[in-house]
Amino acid sequence: MQAINLEHNKNEDHLKLLISKMQHRLAQIKLGGGKSKIEKEHQKGKLTARERIDLLVDEGSYFLEIGAFAGYELYEEHGGCPAGGVVVGIGRVSGRQCVIVANDATVKAGAWFPITGKKNLRAQEIAMENRLPIIYLVDSAGVFLPMQDEIFPDKEHFGRIFRNNAKLSSMGIPQIAAIMGSCVAGGAYLPIMSDEALIVDGTGSIFLAGPYLVKAAIGEDVDTETLGGATTQSEISGITDYKMPDDPTCLATIRQLVSQFGHFEKAGFDRITPAPPKEDYKELLGLMPSDSSKPYDTLELLKRIVDNSELTQYKENYGKTIICAYARIEGWSVGIVANNRQIVKTAKGEMQFGGVIYSDSADKATRFILNCNQKKIPLVFFQDVTGFMVGTRSEHGGIIKDGAKMVNAVANSTVPKFTIITGNSYGAGNYAMCGKAYDPRLIVAWPTAKIAVMGGAQAAKVLLQIQTSTLQAKGQTISEEEQQELLQNISQQYEAQTTPYYAAARLWVDAIIDPLETRQIIAEGIEAANNAPIERINVGVLQV
Repeated sequence: MQAINLEHNKNEDHLKLLISKMQHRLAQIKLGGGKSKIEKEHQKGKLTARERIDLLVDEGSYFLEIGAFAGYELYEEHGGCPAGGVVVGIGRVSGRQCVIVANDATVKAGAWFPITGKKNLRAQEIAMENRLPIIYLVDSAGVFLPMQDEIFPDKEHFGRIFRNNAKLSSMGIPQIAAIMGSCVAGGAYLPIMSDEALIVDGTGSIFLAGPYLVKAAIGEDVDTETLGGATTQSEISGITDYKMPDDPTCLATIRQLVSQFGHFEKAGFDRITPAPPKEDYKELLGLMPSDSSKPYDTLELLKRIVDNSELTQYKENYGKTIICAYARIEGWSVGIVANNRQIVKTAKGEMQFGGVIYSDSADKATRFILNCNQKKIPLVFFQDVTGFMVGTRSEHGGIIKDGAKMVNAVANSTVPKFTIITGNSYGAGNYAMCGKAYDPRLIVAWPTAKIAVMGGAQAAKVLLQIQTSTLQAKGQTISEEEQQELLQNISQQYEAQTTPYYAAARLWVDAIIDPLETRQIIAEGIEAANNAPIERINVGVLQV
């Protein structure tokens, strides 16, 4: 018992350290371009992006930020791009969940980097999938010109945002835009393609070409206010709908507009009165091993997440390396698919490795996913997977076929899916357990997450073999000492690419979270998803 407690304390200390590191990094990111840039915005009479969101959302409500780590350690040669230069999230405005997109003018004047475009598209995707109103707080100098070739012309680049504006309107999803600073060139289409636009007098401006470009193009001298300020665009052109004296009034007006929106029909996901877990929720932090290769009791972890710590396991004694269970989270009915990290024994007396997907567990998960679709129950995936089982026995047993069925079920599932990456997320296991490519409504990672095509140790050895063979083919010899040095270099590079920060910087995950936020994030996600009715799955295509 003492050894167990010591291990629990060691794990808890390790995870608390990771959480502290994450929170410290977040605090730096939330400063945007830095304190001096924030002060300059205040001197102009403007609030920062985060201050605007604080005034916009209901006091004391939860703001689920998406992509806070977007751009992390990217674009260092250009001075960095904290949070991708835009703050995005789901927040409550007048009691209504809304997607909020706020340009951060302290980061390169709110200029659009490639990751900025990707993050804006993700915000619109969330709004479309969940039929949530979307509010744009616009304050941007436009495309970051040194990288225009990486953001301008392609399908998932800048222009896709305006296409999505049109699609959102056609779906009847309200869009409100507030011009609270610069709004230049192609970016001018975003607020005007929204359903209603507000502009702040003295600081907001919108035009296709600014004064310098107008002078260069046609030789006309004109100042910003005359060209496209609040008076011009509200009283002369009629481009904007509301002229606001300042940021606070503008945000208060948006709240009033949202308060009068009608409502969509609901999807009808079942919810009862929420109940906290009976097991101590904070014990989550001690259950995850500090060594990601060690087994642990996944069921005990789940008991600290679900209401009343109650789970109804599906095929409990079959396919044991995946746990499938019905439960509730904050009152919402959910179907849980979780990698079981314990080493288990089958009915035939064979041992199976925890975190590995075998044929029987893939078959079980496939059928469970179909059941949840039939019953209209949202799915929650807890990923800690090293991949599918390999080797002669698995291949002869049809692991590819069974794995394909599971991937097929995940891909064709129409109930909303939510993915929590708690530990390893390797190879095809990432796909089968609803990785980013399989359209989870939200995908978040704990600080313990690792995302890669395979584990670091295995990958490093494979890469070492390839590099050694390449050198030998060229007639070069490599000593044991040189091999070890090469292995170490490969390992360090590979490990750096498996961290949750590397993934979050590229928006492979929506957020890195404190594990103790897991229940709330899932509940917020299901509430958002409940705004969009779903279609039934075509069971026949899976041939199960």
